[in-house]
Amino acid sequence: MNLVMIISSVLLNAMAQLFLKKGMISIGDIAVSLAGVIGMIPKAILNPFIWGGFACYAVSILLWLVVLSKVEVSYAYPFLSIGYIVAAFVGYYFLGESMSFSKVCGIAAICLGIILLYRS
Repeated sequence: MNLVMIISSVLLNAMAQLFLKKGMISIGDIAVSLAGVIGMIPKAILNPFIWGGFACYAVSILLWLVVLSKVEVSYAYPFLSIGYIVAAFVGYYFLGESMSFSKVCGIAAICLGIILLYRS
């Protein structure tokens, strides 16, 4: 059950990132200035993807607190790297982001690390 909660929290965290990215794609580039950030706020407040990202983060954090009450942080924390894998593939397939050979090798290394961690 602990592993299910860990994976659920990690996947919700990755979903939050993807929702936020989708929301920012629809908002567009933000100028790196006070005026640019202030101008983005009303657009972000009205964006359902931004709200979806916040909701996923909130649930992910609450679930993560439950996880940390049950398992050692040294066991749970490395599973957060699963979020990198999910975000990379979803970003590639649904957001049109790049997937280079070096990214695939990095993902393979992460997968190997997760397998070694889980077996220990």
